[in-house]
Amino acid sequence: MQTRTRLNRWIAALISGIFLSLSIVVPTAQANMISTAAIVQQEQVELQRDELKQLLASEDIQRQLIAWGVDPVDAQERVDSLNAQELELMSQRMQELPAGSGILGAVVFVFLVLLVTDILGFTNIFPFVRSVKD
Repeated sequence: MQTRTRLNRWIAALISGIFLSLSIVVPTAQANMISTAAIVQQEQVELQRDELKQLLASEDIQRQLIAWGVDPVDAQERVDSLNAQELELMSQRMQELPAGSGILGAVVFVFLVLLVTDILGFTNIFPFVRSVKD
């Protein structure tokens, strides 16, 4: 009987030790509420990014990029790497362009995008631009 009590205590101590070690090692899950404003802002950023990609996908813009010596794929990658503030700036510039500007406005816009990315040091396309990182 005494052997059985010892065995039960030993098993209880072992199981307690296992539960204690698992409770320390296993992280607890945490969940927070996401505000509607944060979701709307994220969607706006994605819409702005899609607008830029559609603009860069046009044949006229791609021809102009190639004429400047810029690979259109690199330009698409740069649009993907823009943060929310840079996308907002580009969106504002797009809205400031005249409505009937057509290809000229698009070319100016792409030039501004590439110029800003050059200034910020993400690209090195134009030799006359000095990067902020330099």
